[in-house]
Amino acid sequence: MLSNLKIVLHQGKQYIASPTTVEVPGIFRGRPVISTQKVDETKLVEMCPTDAISSHPLCIDLGKCTFCGACARLFPDKISFTKEYKMATNDRERLIIKEGEDQAIEVNPDTVRKEIHRVFGHSLKLRQISAGGDNSCELELNAANNVQFDMSRYGIDFVASPRHADGIVITGPITQNMAEAVQICYDAVPDPKIIVLVGTDAISGGVFEGSPAIDRSFLDKYPVDLYIPGNPAHPLTIINGLLDLTRKKR
Repeated sequence: MLSNLKIVLHQGKQYIASPTTVEVPGIFRGRPVISTQKVDETKLVEMCPTDAISSHPLCIDLGKCTFCGACARLFPDKISFTKEYKMATNDRERLIIKEGEDQAIEVNPDTVRKEIHRVFGHSLKLRQISAGGDNSCELELNAANNVQFDMSRYGIDFVASPRHADGIVITGPITQNMAEAVQICYDAVPDPKIIVLVGTDAISGGVFEGSPAIDRSFLDKYPVDLYIPGNPAHPLTIINGLLDLTRKKR
C-alpha cells in the first residue's frame, strides 16, 4: 500500500485528459533555466559527463544533456529544471539553452516541409527503430500510446512494417551493427517520409559519442524533421513534438 501511495504522490492520477495542457507532477526534470548568477563556470563545465554544458556564454545543449540533474544539485542558484515538457523542435539550435534566457522550445513552422502538414496533418504512422538503444526511450514510446497518454487519439500510431509507415523514429546512438538496418528501413518507407530522433543518444550519441562502436553516417545523408530530447524522452514531450511538427501552422 505504501508503494502505491508513493507512485500516486510522484505521478498523480494516471488518466490524462489532455496531453497538450496537463501539468507534470512529481520529480520530472524538464526544460532547464540558467540564471545570471556568477559561479565557477570551469567547474560547472567539467562536471558534465556528456559535455552538454559549455561556457562563454554558458549554455546547456539538450541534445547532449542526460537530465541527470547533477548541475542543478551542485549549482542550485545557477541552474534549475522546470516541469516544462514541451521541448521538441525541428531546429537543432533551439535545443541549446543559453544563460539568462527563459524561452519555450518550439517547432519552427516556417521550416517545416509543406508536405508534412498536407500529408500527415491528420494521420501519422511511424516505424520505430531501436538502433542500439537501452530500451528506456523505447518504453516511453510505448507509453505514449497506452491508455493513459493515448497518442492514437490524434491519429498517431506505430506500425510493424516500414511499408505502412510515414516515417521512422530512431532511438539509440546508431551502432555499427544497426547502421545498415536503419538505412534499409528508411528506404522501405514510401515518400514523402520523415525522420524523428528520440532521446539524447539518438540526437548526439549521448555517453557513446565518439565511440568506434557507433556509425552515425546515416544522419549525414538526410535532414532530421524532429528532435525530441530527454534521457529518456517523456511521453508528453513525444506527443506534443509530433503534434507541433504535423499540425502547427505558420
